[in-house]
Amino acid sequence: MKIFYLPVLILGMLACNSSKNMLPDDSTSTMTKNTTGTSDQLTYLALGDSYTIGEGVSEEGRYPSQLVTKLNAETTNTWAAPKVIARTGWTVDELEQGINKEEIDGKTYDLVTLLIGVNNQYRGRSVTDFEKEFEAMLKRAISFAGNDTNHVVVISIPDWGVTPFAQAQNRDASKVAKEINAYNRACKTISENHDVTYIDITEQYRKSGAELEMLAADGLHPSAKMYTLWTDKLVKHIEPVFK
Repeated sequence: MKIFYLPVLILGMLACNSSKNMLPDDSTSTMTKNTTGTSDQLTYLALGDSYTIGEGVSEEGRYPSQLVTKLNAETTNTWAAPKVIARTGWTVDELEQGINKEEIDGKTYDLVTLLIGVNNQYRGRSVTDFEKEFEAMLKRAISFAGNDTNHVVVISIPDWGVTPFAQAQNRDASKVAKEINAYNRACKTISENHDVTYIDITEQYRKSGAELEMLAADGLHPSAKMYTLWTDKLVKHIEPVFK
């Protein structure tokens, strides 16, 4: 595979709060402001990091927006625009802080998705510590769904080790894959223990995550086309739940 180097990659690395322990961004990603729908609209809360905020793609291209668009087009339900609490580089504890700042405790949503953990892995944190933090975060996600576990979905962590960014950094792809697998096993086990659906996008990502059309300009994050594949998987689960 041809490795490419782009100026935006370097800029992203310099923008990570002067830290090498965070997956890079372009310093433009922010949390989505509160979006509320009318009383007859279903609501959706998306919790996560760069993969949820859609680093490097338009708002319409990221999977929470694509999901709502597709559900509105293919079902009889009407969904409000998603509320996204996510930021590039966030670990589980930083997501926790981000949620606290939004002051949404006590509010409930018809659907909640959770995709978090890649930055815990990237920073070399232990899986044991992650398990405790992830379970606490999942319980919080369940509370936002009105304690209806059928309305919560956990999405697996993509394997960034297959990307041109990882190759350019001389990262050991097999080591990254092993660590991502350990993190995802924890996510799946904890999800199953709480009767929450776990959707695996990692294997599919490993097959096509290095293809140029599946990448954002930074050579690391997914393109809108990759997010469409994730959206399709989510829709298959969500449509029957809300019939």
